[in-house]
Amino acid sequence: MARAIILLLDSFGIGGAPDAADFGDRGANTLGHIAEYCAAGLGDRAGLRSGPLRLPNMSSLGLVHAASLASGSIPPAMALNARPIGLYACATEVSNGKDTPSGHWEITGVPVTFDWGYFPEGAETFPLDLLESIYQQADIPGSLGNCHGSGTAIIEQFGEEHIRTGKPIFYTSADSVFQIAAHERHFGLERLYRLCEIVRKLVDRLNIGRVIARPFDGNSANDFARTGNRRDYSVPPPESTLLDRACRAGRMVYAIGKVSDIFAHRGISEVRKANGNMALFDTTLAAMQDAGDGSIIFTNFVDFDMHYGHRRDVAGYAAALETFDRRLPEIARKLRSGDLILITADHGCDPTWRGSDHTRERVPILCFGPGIPAGPAGIRETFADIGETVAHHLGLPPGKYGRSFL
Repeated sequence: MARAIILLLDSFGIGGAPDAADFGDRGANTLGHIAEYCAAGLGDRAGLRSGPLRLPNMSSLGLVHAASLASGSIPPAMALNARPIGLYACATEVSNGKDTPSGHWEITGVPVTFDWGYFPEGAETFPLDLLESIYQQADIPGSLGNCHGSGTAIIEQFGEEHIRTGKPIFYTSADSVFQIAAHERHFGLERLYRLCEIVRKLVDRLNIGRVIARPFDGNSANDFARTGNRRDYSVPPPESTLLDRACRAGRMVYAIGKVSDIFAHRGISEVRKANGNMALFDTTLAAMQDAGDGSIIFTNFVDFDMHYGHRRDVAGYAAALETFDRRLPEIARKLRSGDLILITADHGCDPTWRGSDHTRERVPILCFGPGIPAGPAGIRETFADIGETVAHHLGLPPGKYGRSFL
């Protein structure tokens, strides 16, 4: 029986979204602009990488062809392979947002057709009545931040005061999210998780997609660093996803990294956590060794988004892509008869774009495995086609949205 392994490169967009202008993202192209900067020498960093962007394995699967489908142009200094060995396509998001849950849910067959709640920029980011309820129910003396901000900058700015006062740091972004940063030792990791559980219940009425625990460690602003104990508290998908269907059919669903959190732990058989892209890669290889027939392995490689996209770090993003690409043959060596490997993304986060938020873009679809035909699968009208393709491959019941391209 077949297996399916979904490798999601968080934020690896390839431009061309037809509604990008509605999100202020006309022209955003994560892959295209990284390639452009690298070709111009602007992606060089001593001791890290230099020169044009080199992704030979993904290119052999059809990445450059998919990028050309998406945006109508070839990423600079990246050549089209004459005959890609993978099945390639690009997909257009139809969900109302460009956030992580919307992208993941749509990939698994449930587009988000409602509007999330958001917190406005300005001096009163979080409503006063919400803050007072949090302080009372969580028994905390107050909070710091209460603004839009970048996670690394926010702990540098408020981390020392947080340690002195015991007040957690509250912040948000352009996504539907309430983020809480706190020191693992001084505030306590379990205490942070309990605080997030309280906030999760309080923001339900505001239709906020996620509450995220952002623990950090270190002794001062000079060495504060976020740890790998992040935890997302998401609302559950509004309908049955591919993962739900798989579990109901008695299949194993292995959630690697933050995938389980994104689905509110629904439709998941086994959770395997890891910190960092390469640890996530190793954990995926181990899951491929363990997973039986009919299983789904779903891995989110979060560093692309968290460490490089949001921080607008072109060189770091390029180096991370090249490292991932170099290790793809290890995945290929683990393939069994009937396996489908599917590489994709959930949105864009163009590191050359203004601000620090996600960008509305099409995403690549690269498929390979024994018996998977090579060639183009066109421009898919919804990310849901990805989930329906996996369902078709595994012999699972079809969902309401999307259609298989196998």
